[in-house]
Amino acid sequence: MRFSLIGYDPVGAWQKSAETVEELLSYRNPAGITWINVDGIEDAAAINTLSELYRIHPLTVEDIRDVGQRPKVEEFEDYLFITFKAVNRACDEEHRFEQISIILTENTVITFQEFPGDSFDPLRRRIMSNAGKIRRMSADYLAYAIMDSIVDGYYLILDDLTGTIDEFEERALDENDESLMPDFQKVKQSLIRVKRVVSPLRESLAVLMHLESPLIKPELKPFLKDLHDNVMQTAETVENCRELLAGVMEINLATMSTRMNKVMKMLTIISTIFIPLTFIAGVYGMNFRFMPELEWRYAYFIVWGVMAAIAIGMVIFFKRRQWL
Repeated sequence: MRFSLIGYDPVGAWQKSAETVEELLSYRNPAGITWINVDGIEDAAAINTLSELYRIHPLTVEDIRDVGQRPKVEEFEDYLFITFKAVNRACDEEHRFEQISIILTENTVITFQEFPGDSFDPLRRRIMSNAGKIRRMSADYLAYAIMDSIVDGYYLILDDLTGTIDEFEERALDENDESLMPDFQKVKQSLIRVKRVVSPLRESLAVLMHLESPLIKPELKPFLKDLHDNVMQTAETVENCRELLAGVMEINLATMSTRMNKVMKMLTIISTIFIPLTFIAGVYGMNFRFMPELEWRYAYFIVWGVMAAIAIGMVIFFKRRQWL
């Protein structure tokens, strides 16, 4: 479990890392904005110590350690508690999500991450290089910037999934692509996970937009509305991807059905040709003693000639009817 701390004000910024809460507290600068990031939630004692210092309610601490939380916003006397689901950069290929818990106070933002590694490095660089307006804004803007970085991670996933679905449209026409269905199921499961994350997020941001709290400045409302619009767009993209995926599935089923029809057509034609031939062979295989044709000198060759003529005639007939 590691701690990182960034302190900044309009004049300057600095960054530190720590192994313990005690070492972390020695770096605090109460004059400006402080961002404390906690990598990992397995050390309950350290989380409790940090929570006592910032007067975080025990129920909030319990929610921080419970990674099955839905995205939500809760208001307390001294802070706001916000939970999001973010893409863990170390696991981006698997599209694994982690819970990010955000504590917003008057001049401090604390983030608790489920796994090491995150997508906040561009935000850290903006703070350290004084890019944009973040160092001139209050702590609520920092919380917004963190949430915005998380939502940007959803776009990266959807871009990957959209590209994969585009490839599926070509692969769906390939009758011999046996790996399509396993890959199809993986993308479908990824879309379901994204939808489960995004759907409750719209409600949480709507609550945050209309929250009457001194910790949310009026100047932040337009940014929150823009973030809410981005989440709505993400939800629409997820639905579009699901519709595209359903279309690919229909194309694949149609391709497989066409292939099956071709096979059945060929088998039916072969069976039809062999029906009269089987009848003739059956007649002369009944082993009756008195069958006049059995005594003919050229009966064997005549029967073969009749059977060949029937088969060839049926093939010509099927071709003229364009069944072959």
